[in-house]
Amino acid sequence: MLRIFDHGIRLCDGLHRREWLRLGGIGLGGLQLGALNAARNSLASSAATAHRRAFGRAKSVIVFGLVGGPPQHETWDPKPLAPSDIRGEFGTIETRTPNLRVGELMPRTALLTDKIAVLRAVVTNDNAHSSSGYQMLTGVPHQPLNQESAVARPPNLAPSMGALLRAVRSRPGELPAAMTIPEHIWNDGNFPWPGQDAGSLGPRFHPWLLHCDPSSPDFSLPGLQLPQDIPPIRFDERHSLLDQLNTSFAAWDQSRVADRLRGESRVAFDLIASSNARRAFQLSAESDSMRDRYGRSRFAQSVLLARRLVEAGVSLVQINWTRIKDQPNQGGWDTHAKHNESLKSLLMPMMDQCFSALLEDLEQRGLLDETLVVWFGEFGRTPRFNANAGRDHWGRVFSLALAGGGIRGGVVHGSSDKHAAEPVDGMVQPRDLIATLFHCLGIPADTVVTDREGRSVPVVHGEVIEAIL
Repeated sequence: MLRIFDHGIRLCDGLHRREWLRLGGIGLGGLQLGALNAARNSLASSAATAHRRAFGRAKSVIVFGLVGGPPQHETWDPKPLAPSDIRGEFGTIETRTPNLRVGELMPRTALLTDKIAVLRAVVTNDNAHSSSGYQMLTGVPHQPLNQESAVARPPNLAPSMGALLRAVRSRPGELPAAMTIPEHIWNDGNFPWPGQDAGSLGPRFHPWLLHCDPSSPDFSLPGLQLPQDIPPIRFDERHSLLDQLNTSFAAWDQSRVADRLRGESRVAFDLIASSNARRAFQLSAESDSMRDRYGRSRFAQSVLLARRLVEAGVSLVQINWTRIKDQPNQGGWDTHAKHNESLKSLLMPMMDQCFSALLEDLEQRGLLDETLVVWFGEFGRTPRFNANAGRDHWGRVFSLALAGGGIRGGVVHGSSDKHAAEPVDGMVQPRDLIATLFHCLGIPADTVVTDREGRSVPVVHGEVIEAIL
């Protein structure tokens, strides 16, 4: 059998040109129309089956956010045959997937690629953190592109994927549908990226942003515990009084602000009263060996907390990489200087440990099949090193990865050129990634929500990435 494993140009019926070569026992000189039609029908049937099986497979999503710009060359798309000023100083290692090699600084992740789908041709065409990040979080390109230190203002008010999920899954419950930990994403000067909140949908659909440090020995979430001077019976009386006041004033004040405050107060009371919510944040319930397995950094313990939150019913948890003082490049992925040193001493070991721990932990708990994990960054790094031994921003092609929740493991979709500088085939845009995420969550492609002005906002802008389902 002749089979080519990468993915090429799609034909008009949605099949890849290279898939036509996957015809067992048929010589190139003896192709017959009947055999071609049979192969075509078989492939189309397989794709439709995969599409159906993946739809709604995921109950929740964990966005493993390596914000700052993780490099494609040292992770999912190494170029060992490129010149040294492009390939870098690190080699490659085999993985559990035949013919897939990754950067040598990913030894634990390399053992799990049978559960992972790699995207090697993701494109934003935007080299600015905040505007490329806006596109990754919303699926909508920022206007204009390449706008650093951008802030959320018209026309760039598209809702984040977490906000859209809150809008389509708004329901009374103990925990909100979408949370972001352990802090928001910001440029120097504390300029928060646009696209992190609900934008045009309004504040009531903001993902819950929890500023916290789960690595702290005395970690607890402020506000989830009753003050010592308020016994449970007094708390219940206050809750009842608030309900009576809301009912009395509802006829007088129908404003959006009042309605939002009433809704948020209900959620806050639910959180305080909910033993399930309190348990989700009790990292002390985890064994020392489990906490060590993830790593003891703020980001790593946030990854462990994310697993507890999805167990408690949160639909989407986004974990943002946090800066670390007294480290090159502030301990982040924006490696404009000392790129190799930063990767080897800090970034890659921490990432490899907690990412692999998350996938293994979810699988051992029987949760990986229903939890979609997205390895995420806003862009990649330049093919060539700069004068400071760093790699700069690169949105023209980069790599991401997905696992669990309806994703077919052991797959590489798309490819870049010999320098990982431009896409060659299988190009994916952020809107396609988000469309795939919502497909796996069981949200139909034609779903719309209504913004504050009464306008319909489509939840899905892109195409589902069929090749990885």
